[in-house]
Amino acid sequence: MAAELTAAIGGPAGRHALIGRQRFLTPLRVLLLLAVVFLAFGWFAKAGCIQQAPNGPDGELGLDWSGSRQYVAMCYSDTVPLFGAERLDEGAFPYKKSWEEVAADGTTQIRYMEYPVLSGLYQYGSMVVADAWSAVSWLPQALPVAVYFNVVVIGLAIAWLVTVWATAISAGRRIWDAALVAVSPLVVVHGFTNFDALATAFAAGALLAWGRKKPILAGVLLGLGGAAKLYPLLLLGPLLVLCWRAGKMREWGQATCAAVAAWLVVNLPIALLYPSGWYEFFRLNSARGADPDSIYNVITSFTGWGGFDGTLYPGDKPLVLNAVTLGLFAIVCVAIAYIAVNAPMRPRLAQLCFLVVAGFLLTNKVWSPQYSLWLVPLAVLALPHRRLLLAWMTVDALIWFPRMYYYLGIGNKGVPEQWFTAAIVLRDIAVIGLCALVVRQIYRPQEDLIRRNGTDDPIGGVLDHTRDVHRVSTGTPAPRGGGSGSGLGPIS
Repeated sequence: MAAELTAAIGGPAGRHALIGRQRFLTPLRVLLLLAVVFLAFGWFAKAGCIQQAPNGPDGELGLDWSGSRQYVAMCYSDTVPLFGAERLDEGAFPYKKSWEEVAADGTTQIRYMEYPVLSGLYQYGSMVVADAWSAVSWLPQALPVAVYFNVVVIGLAIAWLVTVWATAISAGRRIWDAALVAVSPLVVVHGFTNFDALATAFAAGALLAWGRKKPILAGVLLGLGGAAKLYPLLLLGPLLVLCWRAGKMREWGQATCAAVAAWLVVNLPIALLYPSGWYEFFRLNSARGADPDSIYNVITSFTGWGGFDGTLYPGDKPLVLNAVTLGLFAIVCVAIAYIAVNAPMRPRLAQLCFLVVAGFLLTNKVWSPQYSLWLVPLAVLALPHRRLLLAWMTVDALIWFPRMYYYLGIGNKGVPEQWFTAAIVLRDIAVIGLCALVVRQIYRPQEDLIRRNGTDDPIGGVLDHTRDVHRVSTGTPAPRGGGSGSGLGPIS
């Protein structure tokens, strides 16, 4: 497909073309430039929600969300409403500031910042920068929320550029695979929907550090990523299984201790100073029900099923749903570990990471739309089939349309819920299909495009070209003699 598109500028590269030897337009710089272009598209996609109108007292300028603009223009971003909802417009420090929230039944709940510490501090830092900008009279001025949004966007754009950079280097000889990270439709739609680009940057950086045989640095980055969003810490699971099979538990221990230490350095001061505010993230996640994007809500939408916990009242926790999601994810992890231990060749790290994160999203009660960004760099490294990945990303990005018009409501010319949940089913089927293909290539490594040229694992780090210490079938030490260096050891 890419070769055909190049016909407009002279066609595919010839046999004697010099690729990647230019001093300026190296492949990595081209990828970063492409990422900047698509991040700009992402900003324009959200810009409708920071428009101003004279709708305040005495004709003062205010945010123009009239006519449900955030849904009709499909420009919704959590950043805009959270500026007021999290009391950032008051200059409040997250986790210290509290407020009362009135439920539908009239009960009140004391609320705090609902995000993990690093994401909360990022929001606070962006507010400080925005206030400093607004205090300089000769700079272009706008509503505080608009300035704040743009500051947040700049930081998130830098984080996504780091994600592209780390993924491109991790891809090794297949650096152009990372083009799908730079030009993904999901970046246009969800790059600035929330703060998840922070976590993808840490996760991608951690995989790169592990690939460069720096387990302590990888652990630090995973710990910081876990302080922004949960999912980077999940990557320690695949590392555990692979390190056990290769006899590299010392390196796994270094990465894990570094991750725990980094997470504690960020979280412990907030937990000690403002325990209630720090705990809010965990309280809210245990108390919330199935989100619209979850498979549980999809079943409810089509069948009218009342859910595992039936009718819940304000203050009730969906205990059964929590237990089911945890149990299903545990089963997925056990299945992935079984695959990793019993595969004829030790799987590549990216393959297992993709399976774990995809399994978490599919079984979790929450799949916020921007969570799909988590899968983008992992999918590119795990399964470099560009057309398949582009098809999945396009399907996932297009869900934004029925989502916004479902939120708009049928009374406002929106669409029925089943239009949205049917799109969710298509997304889930696409992700499950990708997982199935990854598993197939784990068991048939000759079909893996990465390994066709004799490569073992570009981000394997200490695992790359290492022989297995344990037999697949018995778990006993494998013989050391014989075998090639690519080998992953004799298999019984």
